[in-house]
Amino acid sequence: MENPRRELEGKVALVTGSARNIGRETALELARAGARLVVHAQTAKDLCDEVVEEIQAMGGEAVARLADVRDAEAIGDVVNLGIETYGGIDIVVHNAASRGNITIEDLDFETFVAPIDISINGFFHLVKASLPSMKARGGGVYVGVGGMTSTKGAVGRAHVSAGKMGQAALVRGLAHDLGKYGIRANNVIVGSFDTDRSGPSSATTSPSGNVKVPLGRKGLPADLAKLVRFVVGPDAEYISGATLHCNGGAYMNL
Repeated sequence: MENPRRELEGKVALVTGSARNIGRETALELARAGARLVVHAQTAKDLCDEVVEEIQAMGGEAVARLADVRDAEAIGDVVNLGIETYGGIDIVVHNAASRGNITIEDLDFETFVAPIDISINGFFHLVKASLPSMKARGGGVYVGVGGMTSTKGAVGRAHVSAGKMGQAALVRGLAHDLGKYGIRANNVIVGSFDTDRSGPSSATTSPSGNVKVPLGRKGLPADLAKLVRFVVGPDAEYISGATLHCNGGAYMNL
């Protein structure tokens, strides 16, 4: 059921990796809540433009820019686009990630550091660029999007797990350092998700095949998007430094 509230009216949100799947749905959900959006991807300009058009079609406001989050200057330009267009940044959701399975014996160093650069260094660049605006506006919210493999590990995903676990620690550090400014920081952790938006599957195990999902289906992008909407909204104003799981109960069976 669609939430008719506009609790994010007047807020400006930047969602990295928002051209498709979970990031796209998160951007759309925050727009439904009244936020003005900065849509981001590394290369998918056509998909970014589609998200902007969809937000505008629902009566919202959005702009888009491409950037590699590992490039401090480039991601600073994305943040500045939101500041120059809408007057500031209130919400940053770091969803961009590097994925792919490759076992440690076949993993070269460049491939190993890619998800670490994106999840940790990219988040650092986002914070450094957006923090002055959040402080000037009297508060804000940072959200890191992670996965269950950062907790339990998985075959062929040591590099991805390392990046996401480091990101989770960084977010907790932000909560400690920035709470005095009214700035919150939280992690949201997804389980096994369908990302083609084709509807729930009947799958009850994770991709690694060994984690049962009590609710009996994979998650949908909308499931995570609704959680993010809550986490960045006024109803979560006393939640900071938390890790919130969205996995149909699979975390109980790790």
